[in-house]
Amino acid sequence: MMLVSRYRPILLIQYLLLLVDLFLNSFTELLRYQNVILLVLFVIQDFCLIFAVIVIFLLFFSTFIFQAGLVNILVSKFKVAISVTFIYFSLCVALHVWTMHLRWSDVDKYLWDNTGYHFLFACQRIMAVFHYYFYKRTALKLGEPSFYEDSAWIHQEFNRRR
Repeated sequence: MMLVSRYRPILLIQYLLLLVDLFLNSFTELLRYQNVILLVLFVIQDFCLIFAVIVIFLLFFSTFIFQAGLVNILVSKFKVAISVTFIYFSLCVALHVWTMHLRWSDVDKYLWDNTGYHFLFACQRIMAVFHYYFYKRTALKLGEPSFYEDSAWIHQEFNRRR
């Protein structure tokens, strides 16, 4: 069973990772005048996303459902959140690489006349909203005690999927 005293720090870490991502999405454009700083911020953002995924999967691994071998129940219950997170991470990496490619030789270059870049930027920001919503929802849902103990709904799900 997941104890509140054990889950609270994990939840705070997850919220901190979301806040770092939100902050970097919001303010990296203001720090674009030095390529190295921008590159470091992009690496920090990508590292935080990877770490957030690792934390979620560690929570998956500690559930009773996973330990009982019923991984397909977890995957089906959280498949949207997992998909959104990986799509968002892919969009972030693509946007970061393209931004650094366009700005590396000239930090004052105007990027918004490039339609493809504009589209990727908009997709990444829209997917960020979905990522924040589903990640927070998943983090809170994984705090429910029913995931960490044997219960009737697990047996129902197992029998239904047989």
